[in-house]
Amino acid sequence: MSASHPALSAHQVNAAARLERLPFSRYHGTIFIIIAIAFFFDSVDLGTMTFLLGSIKTEFGLSSTMTGLVASASFGGMVLGAAVAGLLADRFGRRPVFQWSMVLWGVASYLCSTAQSVEALLVYRVLLGIGMGMEFPVAQTLLAEFVPTASRGRLVALLDGFWPLGFITAGIVAYFVLPAFGWRTVFALLAIPAVFVLLVRRIVPESPRWLEHRGRLSEAQTVLAQIETKVMQQKRLTSLPLPELPALPTMPAPLSAPARGSAWREIWSPAYRSRTIMVWTLWFFALLGFYGLTSWLGALLQQAGFAVTQSVLYTVLISLGGIPGFLCAAWLVERWGRKPTCIAALMGAGVMAFVYGQAALHAGNVTLLVSAGLVMQFFLFGMWATLYTYTPELYGTGARATGSGFASAIGRAGSLIGPYAVGVILPLSGQGGVFALGALSFAVAALAVWIMGIETKGLALESLASSARHNAAAPSPVAAAGQQH
Repeated sequence: MSASHPALSAHQVNAAARLERLPFSRYHGTIFIIIAIAFFFDSVDLGTMTFLLGSIKTEFGLSSTMTGLVASASFGGMVLGAAVAGLLADRFGRRPVFQWSMVLWGVASYLCSTAQSVEALLVYRVLLGIGMGMEFPVAQTLLAEFVPTASRGRLVALLDGFWPLGFITAGIVAYFVLPAFGWRTVFALLAIPAVFVLLVRRIVPESPRWLEHRGRLSEAQTVLAQIETKVMQQKRLTSLPLPELPALPTMPAPLSAPARGSAWREIWSPAYRSRTIMVWTLWFFALLGFYGLTSWLGALLQQAGFAVTQSVLYTVLISLGGIPGFLCAAWLVERWGRKPTCIAALMGAGVMAFVYGQAALHAGNVTLLVSAGLVMQFFLFGMWATLYTYTPELYGTGARATGSGFASAIGRAGSLIGPYAVGVILPLSGQGGVFALGALSFAVAALAVWIMGIETKGLALESLASSARHNAAAPSPVAAAGQQH
């Protein structure tokens, strides 16, 4: 602890250093829980189609190709939502975009319950996808900018753990509501959690890092002072001075009026170009494989001869493997590192997708089917936890939301293609071909990380941004190789 703490003026905010010096506290935990619950509600909506797709197909009398289009519709919206959200969050702030995303997906979920035609349902699913696509990348960016480096990887990985919990919750809701009340009631119920936005407005502040970067120094100073006071009170350290500011790389001066499109140009600058290519490839193929498989799990089981309630129950049971998967990933990203954990999760998912496909061809062996599915979901949700930890760490404050948003958008393009591709491949190659497609997608994603990925474990966000600029400025091509630690 320092002997004294001189007051910092509004022109000496130093948001990164002041946030990094604070011990992890109940305040950080509260911010995490609020963002995670919003993420959870969004994940429930996203996972619901896995359990409702078979019923929707039956009611509207859809072909396999049209069923794939319905499954893909929300992902089309997510492409737009994720891309727009990143740009908006870097320009107007993380907090308002986070809030409006929840309002949009809540309204759209209710509209899905009113759809009387497949065309109307497609439109509403696109709107729902826009809201979900906006929320996911902004949530990970907001959390990454609040928590200290020592806790960042674990918390962002745990944040994604609310996705399998949301998926399982969607299955539980479908299991009890779908047989008695139909799929429209499920959508109506899932619109209710959107009121959670009121709690977000009251408790979650704007990111001080973003405020400082935008030149809104007095606001950043106010938010930081409030955070420091709350943390020190909760840690019962109010009688002691704050710790000394850690030494972090000096970043460019705050921008009072950044040029239009500057964040987009930054992610394609020499400093970040390799990272952007890597993370876009990673997201595209990882999500193509994931959603190509999971969106059809329930329908594939029904096609294999299981009743609706059986298919929902088995899909929920299989999803339980995701809980230890994301917990294991949350531990490994801090112990082993982001890059090796990501590669291992992708390779494991690829192998188990192929094994699950073989088990699905012998659907009479339920034990084999569920066991293979559990292990597959273990790796799949470990993959998700690593993706959300890794992505926001690759960019600086001025482009973090844009970089995360466009990576997510490219991933949603894979999500859009995946379920539709399954609808095309299924009549031609059967379930074995479907799961072979998933396995190949995960292998390509793992290869991209292995060749171009960097390690970010234990480094402050500003240090990672500084290293990118340093490597870009180096005259020798050796610098590019140096990024791969």
